[in-house]
Amino acid sequence: MTVSELKTIDGGLDDAHAEARADLAAAFRWAVRWNMHEAVANHFSLAVSDDGATFLVNPNCRHFSRIRASELLLVDANDPTTMDRPDAPDPTAWCIHGAIHRNVPGARCILHVHSKYATVLAALADSSMPPIDQNTMRFYGRIAVDDGFQGLGLDDEAERLSTTLGNRSVLVMGNHGVLITGDTVARALDELYYFERACETLITAYSTGKELRIAPHDVAELTCRQWQEYPGLADNHFRELKAILDDEEPDYRS
Repeated sequence: MTVSELKTIDGGLDDAHAEARADLAAAFRWAVRWNMHEAVANHFSLAVSDDGATFLVNPNCRHFSRIRASELLLVDANDPTTMDRPDAPDPTAWCIHGAIHRNVPGARCILHVHSKYATVLAALADSSMPPIDQNTMRFYGRIAVDDGFQGLGLDDEAERLSTTLGNRSVLVMGNHGVLITGDTVARALDELYYFERACETLITAYSTGKELRIAPHDVAELTCRQWQEYPGLADNHFRELKAILDDEEPDYRS
């Protein structure tokens, strides 16, 4: 599949992918509003093929606040010539997201950021998240931690990250940042929002120097399960986020 195959005869976006493009563009815009962007770095992607290998990703060196649906690149994780394209994506985006889409087909949407509190957690010798409130309990037993940082996420580094993630939805990338996955943009973005909130609570609690009030295993496990079973939370959250953009930044859909 090529980028041209996403176009209709009149040059408009193919309806089969237009909403996927709009959803991912909305995620970029909200990352800026939540102050989770970093210059023109970091990257989000969304699989559009059944096997997960064909995916949308942000164009190289484009600020998150300006990304539009039509600008998203369509690439194939199994195409070794991708970086020879004149519109090639960022090298780390291609390596990290390509490896995960190729090796973890269930990770349909992948969001990678260096958000403030998640990156602080990634900088600690112990990057685990003890269950101290509802938000931290949401991620109880659901976080993978990579402690093998060897650079910017190219080549072998990217392959290792995909293996470390496994079947978890959150990868704390030691000395680096965080990577969130979900089966839809709505669920991945909701996870990103709550994970940063959880990290903020934890880092703030650590900063007091006081002993943490850690919930028992059975309580944390129950709360995590209740989060996962809560009806429509991520979809309702994302519907409202897109409604705000439709009012204030409708060009994200263009």
